Amino acid sequence: MKFKQYISKALVRQAFGLLAGCGLLCAQDAGPTLNAPKNAPVTDLLNMKGADRPLPLKDITIDQRLDSQMPLDATFRDETGKTVKLGDYFGKRPVVLTLVYYECPMLCTQILNGMVRAAKVLTFTPGQEYDVVAISFDARETPAQAAAKKATYMKSLGHPEADKGWHFLTGNPDEIKKVTDAVGFHYKWDVHTAQFAHASAIYILTPGGKLSKYFYGIDYSPKEMRFALVEASHNRIGTAVDQLLLFCYHFDPVSARYTPFAMGILRVAGAGTVLTLGGFVLIMLRREKAQRENRAA
Repeated sequence: MKFKQYISKALVRQAFGLLAGCGLLCAQDAGPTLNAPKNAPVTDLLNMKGADRPLPLKDITIDQRLDSQMPLDATFRDETGKTVKLGDYFGKRPVVLTLVYYECPMLCTQILNGMVRAAKVLTFTPGQEYDVVAISFDARETPAQAAAKKATYMKSLGHPEADKGWHFLTGNPDEIKKVTDAVGFHYKWDVHTAQFAHASAIYILTPGGKLSKYFYGIDYSPKEMRFALVEASHNRIGTAVDQLLLFCYHFDPVSARYTPFAMGILRVAGAGTVLTLGGFVLIMLRREKAQRENRAA
């Protein structure tokens, strides 16, 4: 009798364990809820490394899909509440795209801060040589939140003329998914922290809406962003110096950096040597001619 009671209790405990495990997995795959706790003390699962990281969070990646076409027909609302299409921001200039959510307490703020730091150094101005489009991937967020975020960053940037070239959008899940799929951006809602788990990057797009470059992390080199914008514009912006430097540098998509291109540097150095020698020969010929004329006089 005692053995049967022991077996029954063990089976009950096992059943409860399976139900609890199922509940945890379902919760990890579930989307955000409006009443999710925001400040509850939790384990920092987002920063775990290796095998300690929960399985659903191992897929938080950004897959490079260079030259893929953005869904220009995707519909959003801008910071004023106006319905817009993604294509409204293309056709004239290259675009810097970032995927964030406006109530993010950590990484998204650092992404936007990094963009503003780079924009302050760039001699290009949003709305003139390029545009910036920020899209919230949290479908719960509203144009009012987008407007508040824009006001914060326009004040930080300190260039009122850039207001017309920096856009903060919100949208529904289907339209957001079109964009995140196009750029290879994978993210998940983490119930333990009541936050989205996601990686960080910004994307350089051509005026036609094709993916040209990825820059990872939260710090973006103004020099490399300038190169990327010049390339994405098909040389319609920038100077002759930019063209010369791009001839010497090669973009490495793995490291998302411009690296010196040996053959380009050798060609530029060779051209410089030829010009120097040519100038020297020309000077010497003129000097010899002047000496002959002086002797003849």
